Amino acid sequence: MVNKVAAKIKRSAKAHPGKMDAVDAGSGNVFADLGFADSDERRLRVQLAMQLNELITARPFTQAQAAALFGIPQPHVSELRNYKLTRFSVERLMRFLTLLDRDVQIVIRPKARGRAAGSVSMLVS
Repeated sequence: MVNKVAAKIKRSAKAHPGKMDAVDAGSGNVFADLGFADSDERRLRVQLAMQLNELITARPFTQAQAAALFGIPQPHVSELRNYKLTRFSVERLMRFLTLLDRDVQIVIRPKARGRAAGSVSMLVS
């Protein structure tokens, strides 16, 4: 994917010499790049929702079946499927994962050297 983007930028630079704006590299967290104070939590909720959506698709569940399993109204599953996550906490999304027969493990360890602050990340196995 990165190679495709780089190739597109090169083609655009050739087609429009002198018209390219500088491109800043992202931090890996689009929410931090956009200045959200709760960027780690937002990124984690999206990552959890991505896993939920993959599992719902793989079953395959209808939205009504997923809603019944999660104990929520079907329109809320629609919001989850469309990544409208304001009503879903990290804890609630993790509970949904356990209802889909997944273990969720939280590991707390010292922060990596060279970083000013600790971080939140997710590993899927």
